[in-house]
Amino acid sequence: MGETILQLENIVKSFPGVLALDGIDLNLRSGEIHAVCGENGAGKSTLMKVVCGVHQADKGEMVVNGITECFKNPMEAYKKGISIIFQETSLFEEMTVLDNLFLGHEKTKKTMGISHIDYTAMREEATEIFKRLNTTIDLDAKIKALGMAQKQMVEIAKALTFNANIIIFDEPTASLTQREVEALFKIIDELKKSGMGIVYISHRLEEIFEISDRVTVIRDGKYISTKDTKKTTKNELVADMVGREMGEYYPKTETKIGDKLLEVKHYYDQGFLNDINFYLRKGEILGFSGLAGAGRTEVMESLCGFTERAAGQVFLEGEEIKINNYRDAKKAGIVYVSEDRGKYGVIVDMIIKQNITLPQLHRFSKALGVMDIPAEGKAADKYIGEMGIKAPDGDFLVANLSGGNQQKVSVSKALALKPKILILDEPTRGVDVSAKAEIHKIISELTQKGVTIIMISSELPELIGMCDRIYVMKEGRIAGSFDRDEVTQEKILIMALGTETGEGKA
Repeated sequence: MGETILQLENIVKSFPGVLALDGIDLNLRSGEIHAVCGENGAGKSTLMKVVCGVHQADKGEMVVNGITECFKNPMEAYKKGISIIFQETSLFEEMTVLDNLFLGHEKTKKTMGISHIDYTAMREEATEIFKRLNTTIDLDAKIKALGMAQKQMVEIAKALTFNANIIIFDEPTASLTQREVEALFKIIDELKKSGMGIVYISHRLEEIFEISDRVTVIRDGKYISTKDTKKTTKNELVADMVGREMGEYYPKTETKIGDKLLEVKHYYDQGFLNDINFYLRKGEILGFSGLAGAGRTEVMESLCGFTERAAGQVFLEGEEIKINNYRDAKKAGIVYVSEDRGKYGVIVDMIIKQNITLPQLHRFSKALGVMDIPAEGKAADKYIGEMGIKAPDGDFLVANLSGGNQQKVSVSKALALKPKILILDEPTRGVDVSAKAEIHKIISELTQKGVTIIMISSELPELIGMCDRIYVMKEGRIAGSFDRDEVTQEKILIMALGTETGEGKA
C-alpha cells in the first residue's frame, strides 16, 4: 500500500430531523482495498455520497490526492478521480455501452473548423479499457440488453475513462452469481495491483475477509474502529457493528415435526424443471440450495401459480390440489415471499399498514368498499410489534425503513394471509448481520406458531443453521437431500457442482 489518496476528517451530515453522519474519519491508500461495514442505516452510503458529491457535508474536511475538496455534484468527483459503483447501476438503459462510457466527457475533434464527437477515438480507448479488464462487451449494445455483471463492468470501464484512482463499490455482489462474484474479485484485485484505492461496502463479512486489507466500522452515524482485516475476527467486527456480542446467528428452536403436509411428485415443465420430487413435513423448516440458476426459485414460482402449471402431482395434507394461479395457492394456504422485495415484496412509496393489508383489502373494507381504517391500523400494529419493525406506527413510509425492516414488512404482508406454508426466497439478502439474526429468530418462532416454512438461500451457513432438511438442486432437478445432523457446506457444494451424485432421498 502506498500514500494516502483520500482522507476524511470529522465528516458531519444532517437531514431534517436526522443526524446521519456524526464525525466520521476514514483514510484510503493507493493499492489498498478498504472495506466499510455497519448495519443498515449506519451511514455507509451517505458517507460515500458525500465523497462523490451527491451530498455536501455540513462540517469536516475531505482531502483527495493531496487537495482539499468539496464536490458540488458527481461529475466534479469523476473529474478529480473518484468513481462510485452502486448496487443499482446509474447507466442509461436505452443508450449504447459506448455512449454511456463517455457521457458528459465525449472526445471531440474538428473537421473544417467544426467540432464534433470523435467516435473512432472513443472506440479505441473503450476497446483498450475492456482489454485491460480482460472482458469483451459489444460497444454498440444497449445497456438494457446486458446482464448485471456486464453492467458493472461498464461502470468500472466508465470510471477508467475518467482516469479514476479511487473506486467505491457499494454492495456490488448483491445481484451476482458466485461465478460472477469471483470474476469481479479478480478485476478488483487487478485494479488494486495497478495502484488504485478501492472502498468496498458490503454486508457479507466473508467477502470483507476475503478481499480487504483494512476495515472501518460505522455505527449509528459514528466512527467506531479501523482494523487490519487479518488482525481481527468476524465476532469482533459484529460486536463493533451492533454494539454488543452476537452470540447466536442462527437461533434455531427445536419444533415437533409432524406428518407430511406437502408432497410434490414427478413435477416437470417443458422448459427447465425435470422430475422434481420432494415433501414437506408439518412444523419443519425445509431448505433449498443450489447454484444460481439451478431452479430453486423456478420450482416455487411454478408451485405458487406465478408461471404456467407444470405437469405432475401436488398433494396438500394428503389430498391432490391443482394450483393454476397465485389466488389458488393463497386459498390453499401457500404464500410466497419473493427474493426481490423492492419489485415484488413491498411498495416503498406506500405506508406500512397499506403494504400489510394490500393482498386482502376485502377483509378491511366496509359497505361500498370504504376502508375500515381502525381495523387496518390494528392489523399493522400487531405485526409491527410481533416482527420488531422499527417504525413509530403503521403510517410510516416504507421507503424510509432500513433494508432489514423492509424485509420484515414483506414477511408481515405474507403472514397476514395466515399461511399454512410460507415460502421464503432469500429472506435475508441485503440486510445486515443484526437484522439477519432478528429475521432468523422470527422464522424460528413462526414454526412454534404452526407455520411450516420452505427457505431458499444462497448462504450455506444460513441453511445449515436454520433448516431441518435441505434439498440440493442442479440444472432443474433435485440432486439429493441432507438431514440436519449430516449436512456440511462441503457436501452441499459437491452435490450442487455435480462432482458427486446424491441419493435423492425424498
